[in-house]
Amino acid sequence: MKSVIVKLRDYIDKASETERTIIEYILRSPDSAVESNIYRLSENTFASPSTIIRLCKKVGFNGYKELIHALLYELAIIRSADEEKVKNIDKEDSLEKIVEKVTLKSITSLEKSQKLIDINVLKDCVDILDSSRNICLFGVGASLLVAKDAYLKFLRINKSCHLNDDFHAQLLEAKNMDKNDVAIIISYSGFTEEMIKCANIVKEIGAPIIAITRLEESPISNIADYKLLVAPTELVFREGAISSRIAQLNIIDILYTAFVNKHYDSNVKQFNRTHIQKPNLNLK
Repeated sequence: MKSVIVKLRDYIDKASETERTIIEYILRSPDSAVESNIYRLSENTFASPSTIIRLCKKVGFNGYKELIHALLYELAIIRSADEEKVKNIDKEDSLEKIVEKVTLKSITSLEKSQKLIDINVLKDCVDILDSSRNICLFGVGASLLVAKDAYLKFLRINKSCHLNDDFHAQLLEAKNMDKNDVAIIISYSGFTEEMIKCANIVKEIGAPIIAITRLEESPISNIADYKLLVAPTELVFREGAISSRIAQLNIIDILYTAFVNKHYDSNVKQFNRTHIQKPNLNLK
């Protein structure tokens, strides 16, 4: 699934004045845009149909119909995710209800996040990781746990990667990066102050930034070069990361598996070298 909103936001700085008018209209009034045919959108934006079609192709769609279809689908995901946000745990919930709610929320988050994965962006991320000197991981709180999972995975196949638990050490890590490194910044909200500081440092250095974040505009989303999105199924100010953490871990699993698959034979050999033998306790 190609994220229309993200692609339009990414392209707007390069857009012509007419293209910018079209993009701003779609972003400002997406519901109106999906109900408009190309001629109605042309009237509302004072742009020719041919200009609209060219813009659609520039941001990665075959034409106007494909863009509108993707936007309609994306809006449905966002609305559905908004409904999920209000289904929090209630004081009166039984243990059975808690099991049901937490499990369903995680499943829903995974399903919605799967539909937001742009295969072309995923491929670019794998290629960048492959050509990078070091993978530098950034995250705090629950996102730090996701970063640690990624660190252990890439360590297993001897891909040079760095992660520090301490935020000040992460700042130093960011400042020590160069253009041959890649940063993976994990932040569900996209507004985490510490991650924004690290992202700005990496951006100034010129190293590519892969963000694992939610499908909504945020400072991290705007700074990142590549975005692997999770569905916004939790409130930003929430009682604890649950479904968002599961979705982020799933993105790491996908990214790592795709990376391993790029050099499958050599990585399988590395798995054998780094396998830690468990003691045989002969339990009966």
